[in-house]
Amino acid sequence: MSHRGEDVLRMARRNMLVGMWAAKKLNLDEERAKAYSEDLAMGTLDVERSDVLAKVRADFKAAGVVQSDEEILRVMTEAWLQASSPRTATRGDASDAAVVQIARNFMSK
Repeated sequence: MSHRGEDVLRMARRNMLVGMWAAKKLNLDEERAKAYSEDLAMGTLDVERSDVLAKVRADFKAAGVVQSDEEILRVMTEAWLQASSPRTATRGDASDAAVVQIARNFMSK
């Protein structure tokens, strides 16, 4: 896979991890949490939806969740580091399959 494709995979993984964290804060059930995190991952490919901080901040505000931008950014940084680790990259679970599909869609454009 090209360097660009690897970056897309990492960003999508990061966004999924951030999405799962945010979904927990939003008290979403498992099914809605998965859909929320996948939506954030799909935003990796859409310039108008790629601002994860703004999306999470807006969703928190709408739900009355109090969380500082600094904390959201801290979680985003930790998720980036986790998404970049070799162990995460070879995880092979269902969320990884979703991320790979996102990257394939991106690379085919």
